[in-house]
Amino acid sequence: MKKIARITTQKKSKNRYNIFLDDGHGESYGFSVDEALLIEYRLRKGLELDNSMVDTLIQKDTVHKVYTQAIHFLSYRMRTKKEIRDYLVKKEVEPEQVEQIMGRLEKENLVDDRQFAEMFVRTRMNTSSKGPSLIKKELMEKGVAAAIAAEAVEGYPYEVQYEKIRKLIDKKLSQKKKDSFRKQVQNLQASLMQKGFTQDVVKEAFADIQEEKDEDAEWEALVYQGEKLMRKHQMKHEGYALMNKVKEGLFRKGFPMDQIQKFLESRE
Repeated sequence: MKKIARITTQKKSKNRYNIFLDDGHGESYGFSVDEALLIEYRLRKGLELDNSMVDTLIQKDTVHKVYTQAIHFLSYRMRTKKEIRDYLVKKEVEPEQVEQIMGRLEKENLVDDRQFAEMFVRTRMNTSSKGPSLIKKELMEKGVAAAIAAEAVEGYPYEVQYEKIRKLIDKKLSQKKKDSFRKQVQNLQASLMQKGFTQDVVKEAFADIQEEKDEDAEWEALVYQGEKLMRKHQMKHEGYALMNKVKEGLFRKGFPMDQIQKFLESRE
């Protein structure tokens, strides 16, 4: 048996204490504990401790220190269970201790994947141009179960998706580009799908898009692309063959045939 010879407060951490033990041959440093354990086990000068109790106190203090670190990790933002586990593994915490810490965090409602997912969706919906499918993928990458992720993205209303897409459409199509209106629309549709918006809402948002077509900008883009194609092919072709190459190229780029014909006639 060993007796607690004295207890001192650590200089750099006022809520941690150094425990000095006397085994009958003089005192020496034994271990340190957090204030919570000092109170829980009523550690005081003269208290006798056997080796088993010393080991228990050291183990509990280790768990408590890592638990405190996990709380600090959570203080920056909410985390998923997987993120906390990965953090603890990175800290080289023993598997048994990981389970103890995770159990305590869940019991105290400090880790909740469902709550995390709901908040994550709201944040992404309000601060990004991402659609629900991409947000769901992000949640699953963070370790949230597919069913919970799917339920969470239901909080991303159809009408909010529609309004967000319309704003993106108006912004992108108002920028003058050298592509045909059709090509711009196709590229934008593909981009929106990649951002995670569903095909139904994208299709509806583009339903009346033809009304926003800028005919002057379309003609300028056609002339630009047409002249570029003529320079490209005139070294090998001339006459009908050249015009046919330009016509094919412009059609593949999405320009309407009547406008293509108008351009070709102006160059004959």
